[in-house]
Amino acid sequence: MTKQPAHFLAPAKLNLFLHITGRREDGYHELQTVFQLLNFGDQMAFEVSNDGILSLHLSFSEGVETDTPLDKNLVTSAAQLLRLEAGNPLLGASISLEKRLPSGAGLGGGSSNAATCLLALNQLWKLNLSADKLCEIGVKLGADVPVFIRGKSAWAEGIGERLSPVELGDSWYLVVSPKCSVSTVKIFCHEHLTRNSQAIKMADFLAGSARNDCESVTRKLHPEVDQAFEILAKFANFRMTGTGSSLFASFESEAAAKKVLNALPDNLPGFVAKGIDSLEQDYS
Repeated sequence: MTKQPAHFLAPAKLNLFLHITGRREDGYHELQTVFQLLNFGDQMAFEVSNDGILSLHLSFSEGVETDTPLDKNLVTSAAQLLRLEAGNPLLGASISLEKRLPSGAGLGGGSSNAATCLLALNQLWKLNLSADKLCEIGVKLGADVPVFIRGKSAWAEGIGERLSPVELGDSWYLVVSPKCSVSTVKIFCHEHLTRNSQAIKMADFLAGSARNDCESVTRKLHPEVDQAFEILAKFANFRMTGTGSSLFASFESEAAAKKVLNALPDNLPGFVAKGIDSLEQDYS
């Protein structure tokens, strides 16, 4: 087994729209969305061993915090599930995670971390499990995990696990994160959430006939998000990703996006990233 840490990007995602089309008997929601992967995210490093010890070491970029206990982190859960699937309790790993994405922001940070863990350890532990099998494991951790395992921007349906790769072309995004954490569970359980949106086609989305059904509920529950929308409206057409709290706008160039970022008040931190159709990483 390798002795040198292997380093990987756990990319952020944006939901370019999010329609809730129904609610299932098991409590999950049927939805339609487009996942746009970004070339920015958390940084992860892995050093594997055969001593059966799994450890996670967290660090945070300036201004980024999390309210998730260490023993509840999805990375730990992903490693444990993968080892259980392998049937070898001696498989171990020391995992380092530098959080650059805020939690509760709708950027998929936790799901991306879990997916990157599954992909990396699958190779480093030499398990050779298929992507389909990794998605089967990953969806137990979160509905967004499969899109990160596939590593491609995608049209998604079901609970977000039925994926069709899409080519969205080059776009630059400014992502702004008000300083609050949004509970996905709380938003999806809210009595005023729209749950009966009509299903649309990709052509409808491209024509601009799409929205985020969670926006009104999130804005009502989190004044910080509502205030951010008001401030950002003078700069560009910002939208919310996932259940929030992060907002985003697309630009034709990195310079144009950075110009707006530099004009924002200090209480609205953000980053500029490029949208990518496919994430190319060597997990071997």
